[in-house]
Amino acid sequence: MLSEIGLLTLAGLAAGVVNALAGGGTLLSFPALVAIGLPPLVANLTSTVALVPGYLGATVAQREELRGQPWRLGWLFVSAVVGGMTGAMLLLHTKEAVFNALIPYLLLLAAVLLGVQEQVRAWLGRRVNAPAISEAGAIPLVFLAAVYGGYFGAGVSVILLAVLGIAFGDNLTRLNGLKQVLAFGTNAAAAAFFVLSGEVVWPVAVGMAIATIVGGFLGGQFARAVNPVLLRRIVVLLAVVLAIVYWLQQR
Repeated sequence: MLSEIGLLTLAGLAAGVVNALAGGGTLLSFPALVAIGLPPLVANLTSTVALVPGYLGATVAQREELRGQPWRLGWLFVSAVVGGMTGAMLLLHTKEAVFNALIPYLLLLAAVLLGVQEQVRAWLGRRVNAPAISEAGAIPLVFLAAVYGGYFGAGVSVILLAVLGIAFGDNLTRLNGLKQVLAFGTNAAAAAFFVLSGEVVWPVAVGMAIATIVGGFLGGQFARAVNPVLLRRIVVLLAVVLAIVYWLQQR
């Protein structure tokens, strides 16, 4: 019991630090929950609930970047919320055996998304003042990204940032602030749906949420001392290794 508490506390702290510095905290929290014996599907939705406070903290931290953008938030936020709920609904209607078979591929997809994050940011930096699609055209793209976020979540921030770059061609700082709000809406909506389902393992979710909040604070404090690129590469490597392990277990 004590070893499980220690593992979850460490995973929560690490997920908070990673989310604050590089993103990809789900790739740490989810395997830890599976390791203590939770079924993968239950571990996934419990992880989503546990990480929501961290998304809220990131949103509050970047609220200044939202100045002058309230007109963008309206339908895009609604789209993110509806997409998050749709992804959550799909997850709850996925059979355990099917989800187990999808795990290696979901982890690899998350690893790819996290791995190309810097390239996406560089591309967005070159798109400033570039031709953009209409705000209405961004709604279905945000919805689709949020569906993935509600279903699994790891790497959804990268997808949302790329979608916003295509839609608006604005500077990266403002797009990142908008992305944080949409990522929070996606995860909060999915978490609310999971809460109503009655499948969340609350003692685990609450304990990990507290550890994640502390980890996020520590990540912010030591941001200058940690190389986020190196940290991201470590998380990507971990995701690939985990994908291979899950895949081999199914053979």
